[in-house]
Amino acid sequence: MSEFNLAVHGLTVKTVFRNPSPAILYEEAIRHEPHSALSDRGALIASSGDKTGRSPKDKRIVKHSDSEADVWWGPVNFPLEERSFMVNRERAIDYLNTRERLYCVDGFAGWDAATRLRVRVVCARPYHALFMSNMLIRPTEQELVEYGAPDLVIFNAGGFPANRYTSGMTSKTSVDLSIEHREVVLLGTDYAGEMKKAVFTYMNYAMPKQGILSMHCSATADPRDQSSAVLFGLSGTGKTTLSADPTRKLIGDDEHCWSDTGIFNIEGGCYAKAVYLTREAEPQIFDALRFGAVLENVVYDKAQHHVDFSNTTITENTRGAYPIEFIDNAQIPCVANHPKHVIFLTCDAFGILPPVSQLTPEEAEYHFISGYTAKIAGTEMGVTEPQATFSPCFGGPFLVWHPNVYAKLLSDKIRKHRAHVWLVNTGWTGGGPNVGRRIPLKYTRAIINAIYRGDLVTAPRETDPVFGLQMITACPEVPAELMIPRQTWSDTAAFDDQAAKLAALFARNYAKYTDGSGANLVAGGSDLAG
Repeated sequence: MSEFNLAVHGLTVKTVFRNPSPAILYEEAIRHEPHSALSDRGALIASSGDKTGRSPKDKRIVKHSDSEADVWWGPVNFPLEERSFMVNRERAIDYLNTRERLYCVDGFAGWDAATRLRVRVVCARPYHALFMSNMLIRPTEQELVEYGAPDLVIFNAGGFPANRYTSGMTSKTSVDLSIEHREVVLLGTDYAGEMKKAVFTYMNYAMPKQGILSMHCSATADPRDQSSAVLFGLSGTGKTTLSADPTRKLIGDDEHCWSDTGIFNIEGGCYAKAVYLTREAEPQIFDALRFGAVLENVVYDKAQHHVDFSNTTITENTRGAYPIEFIDNAQIPCVANHPKHVIFLTCDAFGILPPVSQLTPEEAEYHFISGYTAKIAGTEMGVTEPQATFSPCFGGPFLVWHPNVYAKLLSDKIRKHRAHVWLVNTGWTGGGPNVGRRIPLKYTRAIINAIYRGDLVTAPRETDPVFGLQMITACPEVPAELMIPRQTWSDTAAFDDQAAKLAALFARNYAKYTDGSGANLVAGGSDLAG
């Protein structure tokens, strides 16, 4: 404990723990949080209560004249009046002032010392403090002494609800960002991931203003020359699995920036899915969930405190948060040279897209804005056949600027640094799930390894007649008959019909983002995009 003073934020609580050690936070959690426990491997088990995931419909950005023109308003960024923000802020401050003790975590967002942001989190739950201590980059003792005023403050009053009669509120949950105040206010949700994504959302605003591309992706580096590769992909595409490569250094698993000097991780830790986790399948993550880590919303044996990762009674969104140095092949500091390869991963459950294609910068903009994958039948209630899913820039819920801003930054950097761009399908071949089969992981790994070696830059290719993609037709350790999708279907007429339907879905989705983009983006998509 320290006598750290938070009066500058209107907080008068005398007992403030500033950047306490994990051991202290463990003690605090066991003493003061009724649902906290220790797992048999030493991780802190915590409950987020009723909210076991993010609440995207309750996310608001203050509409202010200074930033109003910058923000992509709509289904992702709902506007909030400044007065309503101040009401919610005062509500949060009043609640935090009723607590006997508070926890303050001061850390950094971004491993690049020249551009990193100082982030302060004030919360009432030790589990939240440990979570953000893991997710932010932890200052040295000297950096903490010299920390100064933060660039972003998060007031986590998630244990207290928003007032639904406050203008702009749609529920008792509210996640509010004021760009001008550089503050985030959380009410009505104890889900820790809201803090992590609030930081990322703010970085998605602040970094592009400096010409830096913020990215929702994983990243690895070649230990020989420090060249990097970034892998974009929505849930289920294999982003985490394929970035867990023992031959490469892990830069990060989720959030990065691409600046004039290279790439850097935004975070100091990882927030991994834990549902159905086994040591055999994902040894790095399993072993990282030890003392110092947080396990969120898992079910455990009350006698031995052994965690049952297959039990989804509480939620399927069980997760673990741990410092990135808990991963053996992590590169500290988490920075690397410019990417040689930019990889878009998609799980095409329709069986139409080829296993690997090389993209031009224009095509990269198109597929980046599209952010395509497909939900598989049986994974969600009511999903009986594959459903196309599009998320702009592979991170739609966290964008602040229009997707075209990020896409233009990406293509500019691809051209400047001569990066190769690849579209890799980790989904189906020979038909959809009821007819074909999923492309075996060993073949996808072989494709990724061939990309890293540079084998595919000069590999033979053909032009896809529908999407215009340059399909790679030969890859070491991958059967040649797998490389051209139409040839894997027994019914080629059915393939042509499904390909036309998928192209139409791409075109319909892309039409939402055409304002402010050039004609070359349309040319980068399928022949049906226009």
